Amino acid sequence: MTAFAFRKASYSDPEHECVEVATNLPRTVAVRDSKNPRGPVLRFSPAAWAVFRAALTARAGGAAMLAHRVARSNGCAAR
Repeated sequence: MTAFAFRKASYSDPEHECVEVATNLPRTVAVRDSKNPRGPVLRFSPAAWAVFRAALTARAGGAAMLAHRVARSNGCAAR
């Protein structure tokens, strides 16, 4: 089993939108819902994670653009 070292994302709301991120393994950024730690984990390549974060920060083009760019980079897989 993969040993991710999750930490709460800096922009997570302590009561509602809680996201945890793990960057301790090479070539992998893992993301999960802190309220469901045994639930699915999204795995991104560092490049796909950078695209995802930039799109969220800029809010440019909405979710469709974001999904297209991440899919095109082929760096994300749900687990």
